[in-house]
Amino acid sequence: MNDDAFKYAERLVPRSYIDLARQARRSYEQQIRQIIEHRKLPEQPLDENIIEQWLNEIAQMDSNNFEGNIGVGEREGRIYSSLVARRHYLFSHGIGRSGDINAIQPKAAGSSLLNKLTNELVLDAIHILGLRTITHALVIPMATGMTMTLCLLTLKKQRPNSRYVLWSRIDQKSCFKSILAANLEPIIIEQIENNNYLQTNINEFEKQIKKLNQNEICCIISTTSCFAPRTIDNIQYISNLCQIYSIPHLINNAYGLQSTKIIHEIEQTKRSNGRIDYIVQSTDKNFLVPVGGSIVLTYDKELFDKLSHIYPGRASINPTIDIFITLLSMGKKGLIDLIQKRKNLFNIFYEKLLQWTKDNDECILSSKQFSPISIAISLKHISNEHLTELGSMLFTRRISGARVVKLGTKQTIDSYEFINYGAHSSNIQYSYLTVAAAIGIEENDIEIFMKKFDSIYQKLRRNENSDD
Repeated sequence: MNDDAFKYAERLVPRSYIDLARQARRSYEQQIRQIIEHRKLPEQPLDENIIEQWLNEIAQMDSNNFEGNIGVGEREGRIYSSLVARRHYLFSHGIGRSGDINAIQPKAAGSSLLNKLTNELVLDAIHILGLRTITHALVIPMATGMTMTLCLLTLKKQRPNSRYVLWSRIDQKSCFKSILAANLEPIIIEQIENNNYLQTNINEFEKQIKKLNQNEICCIISTTSCFAPRTIDNIQYISNLCQIYSIPHLINNAYGLQSTKIIHEIEQTKRSNGRIDYIVQSTDKNFLVPVGGSIVLTYDKELFDKLSHIYPGRASINPTIDIFITLLSMGKKGLIDLIQKRKNLFNIFYEKLLQWTKDNDECILSSKQFSPISIAISLKHISNEHLTELGSMLFTRRISGARVVKLGTKQTIDSYEFINYGAHSSNIQYSYLTVAAAIGIEENDIEIFMKKFDSIYQKLRRNENSDD
């Protein structure tokens, strides 16, 4: 209710009671005003009732929710099911227009406000996490693979004669297929082994640049967040090459926002004047929302505008609503606490697995420094036959996310064949298991995993001995 409504309410209810309600309303309005004015996350989490009330008020700014609105166009935001309407908080127009995903819609002031404000809150969250030099953030209603394709198409439009992408091998289909979907040709740069973990083959990048016509190279794709034993790409070196040879640089940072180490590497790279055009990351992997969205970061308004303009048509508002609600529910404190908790639990997980490998004559195959989320351990005492059994036994015991990588696995994507697929390298010494201490993990998850995994491992190892 507004002040006039409160005034008339005093005729029905004692003024002292109305004043309490009026104060509560002003407190709510003050919180909302500060978020809109400063375009930053609240220090403390917002109450869910406040978030829901605010969303309902924003939705009323869209013309399809105006009382008495008469729509005679082909798209009027009509929703048949009341269940669907409630699920989407009455936001039905989506975001953007045919020429720009970030454009304002005349019939949807509320949806447009929500979109613009969410991008600003995401940018603030990025700054809180440590990427303070980033100037633009855009929530895209597609997962990381398709969003990377969108970035590649944007770069390709600026470099019409280009046909190649130099790609630091990462055995993740979506990343590789994003290149193929953009009708570009990947030049695969294999990882090199160093002390049981894999690192960027920096010499091969410069060799390929000199071998090819640099104007025919659309961009270089590096990866920061990846499954161990692969480490963070040497993005400082790659960025310097891109700067020297005027080649765009796209970073696949799928779940890297939750790692202070990865954030530091990106920030230092930019501060040392390396070239970074776009950084792509997932909303679900970093901010605990449903799959379906990603965030593109850039340091350049022109690049931001070009990406916004290339998206055809309007877009779903769902990922925007999810990230808006979640960031307000976390607040600055909640976000920082989650990141610190994940970091602490990674160290606990790593130490437990390190001790386990010592007890079982296995070894850690990842670098604690350069694989700050994922951990790999060898399975050299388990045969390939039993490795398949290990993966299925973990899954049937409700252990999800643990990945068993077997020596000799082949995978063909389009016409490209990968040896030891899943291991990021054709030359690995052992089959292995990889797990992750990702955002949202609990210490109890680690404890239960260790017990169940050890039980399965010991059983399979005994079977190996009996087979002999």
